[in-house]
Amino acid sequence: MTDGVTTAGFMAMKGSGYYSKVTVSAREAIDAATPWVLEAVDRLPLDDDGPPVRVADLGCADGGTSIGLWHRVLRALRQRVPGRAIEIVYTDLPKNDFSQLFRMLHGQTDIESYYDQIPDVYPFASATSFHQAIFPPASLHLAFTAHASHYISKVPCPIAEHVHMVGASGTERAAYEATGLLEWERLLALRARELVPGGRLCMMTFGIDENGHHVGYTGGVSVFETFNALWRQLAGEGVISHDEYVGTNFPQVLRTTEQLTSPLHDEKSAARAAGLRLENIEWRVQECPFARSFDEHRDPQRFAREYVPTLRSWSEPTFASGLSPDRSPGERQAVLDAFYGRYEQLVAKDPEGHRMDLVDSLITCVKV
Repeated sequence: MTDGVTTAGFMAMKGSGYYSKVTVSAREAIDAATPWVLEAVDRLPLDDDGPPVRVADLGCADGGTSIGLWHRVLRALRQRVPGRAIEIVYTDLPKNDFSQLFRMLHGQTDIESYYDQIPDVYPFASATSFHQAIFPPASLHLAFTAHASHYISKVPCPIAEHVHMVGASGTERAAYEATGLLEWERLLALRARELVPGGRLCMMTFGIDENGHHVGYTGGVSVFETFNALWRQLAGEGVISHDEYVGTNFPQVLRTTEQLTSPLHDEKSAARAAGLRLENIEWRVQECPFARSFDEHRDPQRFAREYVPTLRSWSEPTFASGLSPDRSPGERQAVLDAFYGRYEQLVAKDPEGHRMDLVDSLITCVKV
């Protein structure tokens, strides 16, 4: 993605239900974190009298990975405030497949929905980036986001020798970290403005833990290093141009504990001035389900077929955005198919060490 192109302009997870079907690890991680969100629900200052309780799923994609969490959270809210309506607002970028989301909610897919099981719940959607204001001030009781807030609104610079900030160094790495800090503080300040007093913000965000591990790398083969090697290989063969290689950069910043919490401790930060306080932060690693399954069946071809689509579900928009707009749709698709095909061949040939464990920071904040 070249400078000047915003994330909102190109970013969308693969639609038509593809994302939630293949991102099994994300669904497992969210399901495992549900008790953490339920604890935040228990601490909400709610009376059984008043306007609708508003909750939000920020960066929802097609909604399939978080449907189990919301089933339990909405049921808990209904038990706490049986007399109040509940609004749930799903937010994502303009190109998101909201049609698939509402088909799922209304029972038109094979995913079980909460809609007909919990009374007086009203789903809505917003196509406004969480880097902007989404809700009126003091109108949101609970906000949840998973695997989305590591995205930045715009890449600060091309990375000459890599596709991701974890492979950058020097001034390039510094530029990403500086942008990441500014946008993280702004994101937190916006949510603080939108929360009611006593409202909670629950964020599962990819980061870099104390071991230096991050999503796609927990000591085995690095997903981002493999992405870079294969994309560079296509450039070396002339399948893509050098400019297309350099122009392909994930609009992501993975942050450390210090980087995640500094706006919540700094008395001068906009987030803290807006009343946001840190309640808790912890790290969790969610094991790659495809690697776990491979340990049992030991079929390299099957592992490759099952594993690579989950990588493609969230990474394809970035690689597509790096390709020249002068390419025809068919040509662009051929390049992407070749790229992910090479990844699948690589895994099938030597599967050991390939895995995409999720390294999550779970952060709970309260508006005071």
